[in-house]
Amino acid sequence: MLQSETLSLVRTAPTPDVLEEFEKQVKTYEKAFYHFAYRLTGNHDDAEDLTQEALLKAYRAFHRFKAGTAFDRWVYQIIYRLFIDQYRKKRRRPFVASLDEAPPHLDQEKPKDVPDHSKLPEDYALRYELGETIQKALLRLPEEFRAAVVLCDVQGFSYEEISNILQCSLGTVRSRIHRGRRQLREYLHPYLNGERGKKQ
Repeated sequence: MLQSETLSLVRTAPTPDVLEEFEKQVKTYEKAFYHFAYRLTGNHDDAEDLTQEALLKAYRAFHRFKAGTAFDRWVYQIIYRLFIDQYRKKRRRPFVASLDEAPPHLDQEKPKDVPDHSKLPEDYALRYELGETIQKALLRLPEEFRAAVVLCDVQGFSYEEISNILQCSLGTVRSRIHRGRRQLREYLHPYLNGERGKKQ
């Protein structure tokens, strides 16, 4: 959906070969871009807007994109900059999705290297609820910590790659991830220790 809407806007004066290559790259990474934007903003509408704006900006600068460069890291960098420049400056408080409203494709987002052997509906509901709980905890982190943790623990980037995306030193990346994870553990402690279940 995002791809068709975005590309309909950039077809105004495209160079055919540039547009073809851009479409190919977007098709490969579009869902990952949306997931990153959703983890940053906390709601579907803002995530779609942020992703579309980032892709439009990437398209306009695509003639400067060097072959062999990691397209996904480049767009992640654009998404992050737009998020910091626009959303934080506007001081918009992210809407925390309820359990009744899941972001599109959230069920397709699974932890890396952890096979899912269960097909039971109750197990899916548990994974869904845990995912929503983690998302709410992520939204309590400072924006810089949130982005670093998501890029590392959700998107699977190395510290060096995150340093490139966020345009900060390796030491800063390590600090943000360490502090972000520590805060997440504090926020999730009641849930992980069963206190949530005791209250019900």
